[in-house]
Amino acid sequence: MSPELNHINDDLLVKYLLGETTQEEALLVRSWISAHPDHQKQFDQLKIIWQESGKYSSSVNENDAWVRFKNRIQQSQNKKGSVRKIYRYSWLRIAALFVVIAGSALAYFLSQKEPVQTLTVQTRSQPLTDTLPDGSVVTLNRNSAISYPEKFAKESRKIALKGEAFFNVTPDKTSPFVIQVNDVTIRVVGTSFNVRSEKGTTEVIVETGVVQVIKNQKVAELHPKERIQIDQNDSVLVKSVEKDQLYNYYRTKEFVCDNTPLWKLVNALNAAYNSNILIGRASLRNQPLTVTFEDESLDTILNIISETLQIEVVKKNGQVILQ
Repeated sequence: MSPELNHINDDLLVKYLLGETTQEEALLVRSWISAHPDHQKQFDQLKIIWQESGKYSSSVNENDAWVRFKNRIQQSQNKKGSVRKIYRYSWLRIAALFVVIAGSALAYFLSQKEPVQTLTVQTRSQPLTDTLPDGSVVTLNRNSAISYPEKFAKESRKIALKGEAFFNVTPDKTSPFVIQVNDVTIRVVGTSFNVRSEKGTTEVIVETGVVQVIKNQKVAELHPKERIQIDQNDSVLVKSVEKDQLYNYYRTKEFVCDNTPLWKLVNALNAAYNSNILIGRASLRNQPLTVTFEDESLDTILNIISETLQIEVVKKNGQVILQ
């Protein structure tokens, strides 16, 4: 075996891997590889590690790493006055590349964000109060659900809602509280308000603070005692004044009526007691009521309505008819 084929410059192998050799240099490398099985094995191992080193980060300079390793080895050789065979250099380059790969892999994995788990709270027959990761408190009505991340992002606190819920939001000007319900977005900083979704209709009632309601790039700003109801096909956002506090019944166990029409109280009672109360005469629908029911039974409430409006309560086939 010729001296050239027994010893080959390790940097030449790297140039060959990078495709930077001349035709003569490439021929020399190929001849060296084929000259002995150990050469082929050594080259294959170097090639594999060299290829792997480029998978993680393009910012890592393998050549710089190798130069530092070679300089340190050269200093050690000068002190000992010995000359090492070229295959030792190849393994040292492989060691240097292992360092590069390990550093690149570590940087890669550290840069990956841990997946954020989504939590879902769902109610069935009873309301439920839950505290969110930021300290905000939400009370869910029956048959409702919210989904939110285990840890809120810095730029916003996003919630998805189905059904009805009352929110008491912890103030944070740097991270708005955002609720998505149907095709409506509700955005606040720190406030309390009620949101109800039913058959594609979204209703928002504000108790304290300011709430932005957004649909199709149109924005309505609600203040305390203001309400908005948005149907799926609505193109205009119209807000109104909310006088009573019927929206709060599932949270306070109170029905507070302030000159409230009968139909509105009946809707709240049906939702709260899962009942089927009907108004038998059209003339009764808008009869006003000013009264507060505090955790009363449905029969007690119906008796008081009957006496107040001088009407009859008829129970028939699972229905309750006011007439």
